[in-house]
Amino acid sequence: MPIVEITLIEGRTYEDKSRLVAAVTEAIVSSIKAPREAVRIIIREVPAHHFAAGGVLKGAPPKPS
Repeated sequence: MPIVEITLIEGRTYEDKSRLVAAVTEAIVSSIKAPREAVRIIIREVPAHHFAAGGVLKGAPPKPS
């Protein structure tokens, strides 16, 4: 059973994630002939201030209220 973990910066819509899951599932099914029902996908969403690229955080933490 293929298990794929995808980490994204939070904020994408349900529809965006649904399209992503469908496309990734199709890629797995077509590339390794895995049964569609055996494909598992885990989406992890992180705040932008918990994600960095090239040594730079992608966002600032929320301001205290």
